[in-house]
Amino acid sequence: MTDYPDIAGPVAAGTPPLAGFRIGVTAHRRASDLIEALERRGAEVLHAPALRIAPVADDNALLEDTRRVIATRPNIVMVTTAYGMRRWCEAADAAGLGEDLLEVLERARIFVRGPKARGAVRAAGLSDAGISSDETTATLTNLVIAAGVRGHTTAVQVHGYTDVTQLDRLRAAGAEVLTVTPYRWVSAQEDDRLPQLIDAVCRRELDVLTFTSAPAVDAMLSTAAEAGRRDEFLAALGAGAGDGPAVATAVVGPVTGAPLLAAGVTPLVPARFRMGALIRLVCEHLEATAVARLQTRDGLVEVRGRAVRIDGNAVPLAPAPLALLRELMAADGAVLSREALCSGLGLGESDNALHMAVSRLRAALPDPGLVETVVKRGYRLRI
Repeated sequence: MTDYPDIAGPVAAGTPPLAGFRIGVTAHRRASDLIEALERRGAEVLHAPALRIAPVADDNALLEDTRRVIATRPNIVMVTTAYGMRRWCEAADAAGLGEDLLEVLERARIFVRGPKARGAVRAAGLSDAGISSDETTATLTNLVIAAGVRGHTTAVQVHGYTDVTQLDRLRAAGAEVLTVTPYRWVSAQEDDRLPQLIDAVCRRELDVLTFTSAPAVDAMLSTAAEAGRRDEFLAALGAGAGDGPAVATAVVGPVTGAPLLAAGVTPLVPARFRMGALIRLVCEHLEATAVARLQTRDGLVEVRGRAVRIDGNAVPLAPAPLALLRELMAADGAVLSREALCSGLGLGESDNALHMAVSRLRAALPDPGLVETVVKRGYRLRI
C-alpha cells in the first residue's frame, strides 16, 4: 500500500501545468515519487533532503518501546500513520517480537488517524475501534478521550514530530501514556545540497518550496539560522520585506505547516492531506498567480515562471527583462510611465537601470518593436 496513491495520474496533453517553474523538494522518504510527479508535469526540481529517517537496524529505542508495550499490554493503541504502523511491525518481526506484539494489539482497542492508517492496521490482520474524521491527531485524541481513557494505559504511535499537546491532553484525561516512535528523523548531511537550496530560496530562484514533514521545516529553519540567513530566508518566503516575488511554501498538511506559521510564513495546505492533492494545489496556485498571457501583434505571449513563449517559441530572458515584460503584460497594452516601471521593478529612480532592462528585453525578443516607446510618456506592448 503506497502512502502517495494519487500522485501518478496522467498529465493532460498540451503545455505541462508546471512548465517553466522551479520547485524545491525537501522530502527524504519517497522523495523520488514526488520528484517524478513534479517533473512529469514540467517542473524543474531542486532536491535537498532536510532530514532522513534513521535505519531500523540502528533504532534500539524502537525495540525498547516495543518491549515496553508488550510488557505493559495497553488497553488502547492510537495509530497515526500507515508507514509508522508497517515499520513498527517490520521492526518487531526482525527482532523476533512480531507475534508477541500482534497478540497485544489484538487485545487492545485500536483507534486510527485516517484511512491510510486504518489500511495498515487491517493489513496486519487487526481491526480498529474508531477513526478520526479529519485525519488530525487532535481529532483522534478527542475520539479516544470520548471513548474513555481514565485508568487505562494508552500507547501512541508517534511519527517523528511528536504532538506533545495531545499527549498532555491524554494524561490530563487520566490515561497512562506510552509512546512508540517507529521512525526517527536524523540530520541529512550527506552533501551540500541543503545550503544550495537555502541559497536558491534567498535569491528567490524558486517558485515553490515543498515540505512533507514538520521536522524537515524545523531542520531547514535551523540550518538557515546556523548560516546566519534565517531572516533573509523567511523574508524570501514572504515573512518580511525583500526584493522580488516571494517563494511560495506548500505543505502536505497542517501539522507540517505549523512551524512555518509560527515563523510568520503562511503555507499552501491542501484540503485533503495527500501528496496528490498537494501537487494539484501547487499547479492551481501557480496557474492563478504566476502565469501571464497576452495576445500581441506577434502572437500569444505566455510567461510561466521563468519561461517565456511567444507564438509557441521559447524565448530565454534574464530576470530583469522578464520582470519588465511581466509589468508591461499586466498593463494590457496601456502605457506605463518610467516612474511606474521603476517603482514596480524596485529600481528606485534609476532611469539608467530601466533603460538597460528595456534594451535587454528588446534584444531578446524576436520582434524588438513589440516593446514600444511612447515619447514623454513611457512604454507599452503593442497588442
